Amino acid sequence: MKLPHRRNFLHLAAGAAALPAVSRIARAQAYPTRPVRIVAAFAAGGGVDITARLIGQWLSDRLGQPFVTENRPGAGGNIGTEAVVNAPPDGHTLLLATVPNAVNATLYEKLNFTFIRDIAPVAGIIRVPMVILLHPSVPAKTVPEFIAYAKANPGKVNMASAGTGSAPHMAGELFNFMAGVKMVHVPYRGQGPALTDLLGGQVQVFFATTPGTSDFVRTGKLRALAVTTPTRAEVFAELPRAGDFVLGYEASQWYGMAAPKNTPVEVIDKLNREVNAALSDTRMRAKFAEIGGEPLAGSPSEFGQLIAEETVKWGTVVTFTGLKPE
Repeated sequence: MKLPHRRNFLHLAAGAAALPAVSRIARAQAYPTRPVRIVAAFAAGGGVDITARLIGQWLSDRLGQPFVTENRPGAGGNIGTEAVVNAPPDGHTLLLATVPNAVNATLYEKLNFTFIRDIAPVAGIIRVPMVILLHPSVPAKTVPEFIAYAKANPGKVNMASAGTGSAPHMAGELFNFMAGVKMVHVPYRGQGPALTDLLGGQVQVFFATTPGTSDFVRTGKLRALAVTTPTRAEVFAELPRAGDFVLGYEASQWYGMAAPKNTPVEVIDKLNREVNAALSDTRMRAKFAEIGGEPLAGSPSEFGQLIAEETVKWGTVVTFTGLKPE
C-alpha cells in the first residue's frame, strides 16, 4: 500500500482534528431546530411564569423558533425541575430556575435528582427584592421596633409566605434565625392569597416580593419597614435595608435559566449571549423593572456560583430551623 505524501498526510490530519470544532460551530449556528420549552415549575401568573414568558418572547424573536413557557407546578418546584433534568440535553428543554431549587436540595430528604449536579447553568436573569410588610395593627414603625415587638410576643406573630421553601418563607426564617425572634409560619399557595390575609389582619407580617405591593403601602393599608437586599431597591428607594439593623442579613428572589447537564457548551453559550443581550436592551430592562427585577446577567459559571452559594446558605437555614416540606 502506498503511503500518502507527508504534506498531504499533515493536511488530512489537520482537517480531521478540525472536524469536531466545525461540528460544534455548525450545531450552535443551527440551534434551535424546533420549538423550545421553558419549564416554569410553578403556577401561571407568578414571578417565575412572568419571567419565563418575557425572556421566552425575546429568545423567540432573536432565534427564530418559538420558546414556549410550560407550567409544571407541584412539590415546591420539584416536578417541573425533574422533567427538565430528565429531558434530552439538546437545549430544547430549559428550566426557569429560582430560589426553591436551592432550598429544596436540603428541604427534601429524597429527590430523584441533585440540582447542582444534574443541571447546566445558562445565565442569571434578574434579582427581585423583597420588602418586610406589616399589618397596621402591629405598632412597630422600624425594624428594631419590630424585633422588640416580636421578642415581647414570642409565637404570637404570624408570618405569611408564598409556600414552604419559597423565597418569602426563607427570608422570614433567616430573619427569625439572625434576629433571634420566633414568628409562626403560615404558608399560602402563592403571594396573592398571602397578601389578602395580611390585608385582612389574619397574619401580621409578610416578607413579600416587591411587585404588586407598592400601592398597598402608599395607601396606608400596609406598612413597609425595609427591603431585604444588600443594596436599596429602586422600587422602594426610601426604605432602609434590613441588613442595616440585622448585620449580614440578605435575602432576595432570583431567576435564571438552566438546562439539563451535558447540554452542548456551544448551545449554552449561545443562550447565555442572548439572555445577556436582553438584559442590555432598554425595552427589556424596562419590562423586568415593572416586576421589580434588577438585571443579573453574567456567565454560566457565575450563575452556577450563585446557585452553589444559595444552596449552602439556605441549606444552613433549613437544617438549623428543622424545616420540613408540607
